[in-house]
Amino acid sequence: MPWEYVEDGVTSDVTFRAWGRSLDELFGAAADATTSLMVDPVETVAPARALPVALEDTALDLLLARFLDELIYQKDAAGLLLRATDVHVEHGAGASRVRAVLRGEPLDPARHALAADPKGVTLHGLTVAPTPDGWRAEVTIDV
Repeated sequence: MPWEYVEDGVTSDVTFRAWGRSLDELFGAAADATTSLMVDPVETVAPARALPVALEDTALDLLLARFLDELIYQKDAAGLLLRATDVHVEHGAGASRVRAVLRGEPLDPARHALAADPKGVTLHGLTVAPTPDGWRAEVTIDV
């Protein structure tokens, strides 16, 4: 499991750390951590639908926030539980981009054990940083 919840995070919010050998793996792990806030276990989400997504931002941490907020938005607006696949992150001077396919299905209370109801990613403590083994992020989500 390339992510973990942080016990000493912000009260009434959920903080997690995610990591990966590459930015692609990091964004995928952070997406799974976010979806697992909504439904437990995350593996109950079947890849019945595919939704391509392409996002851009000036900073890598803000791009991750936008990417995770897209998962939350799709749950709220379309009733979809989604996991990220085929994640490709480009990080360069002036702009960072992510392309991915979000795969999942409509939320079904008979099949999905609902956990928390995330509202969005906060900027408090949001970090994305290189490590000797790849990349690491810390994300706090308002629930």
